[in-house]
Amino acid sequence: MTVRFRVGDTVKVSDLGKAGHIRTPFYVRGKVGEVIQFCGFFLNPENLAVGNTAGPVIPLYRVSFRQKDLWPHYEGSPGDKVLIEIYDHWLTAAPGITSGKCEAERSS
Repeated sequence: MTVRFRVGDTVKVSDLGKAGHIRTPFYVRGKVGEVIQFCGFFLNPENLAVGNTAGPVIPLYRVSFRQKDLWPHYEGSPGDKVLIEIYDHWLTAAPGITSGKCEAERSS
């Protein structure tokens, strides 16, 4: 099994249009974050939720998002972040962002 992302990579969370028991919150879909940790390989919890306990393991990453990038009217510290564990199939490389930082951090 291969790992597509490394610590420092900038990724975008896809909106796969899935409902039900999923681990990817709606408020991060379509948002850009930074991989801060590779957590390991695990069975897909979307399959486990419906009783499918077989299948391949997939990479899980811990991704950091700036709160003001998630909630534009956020009034807390500009450095406040949300950390979320997101499975590989929800992530794509963030196009045009090569510095390993969130888009908002690049422009500041």
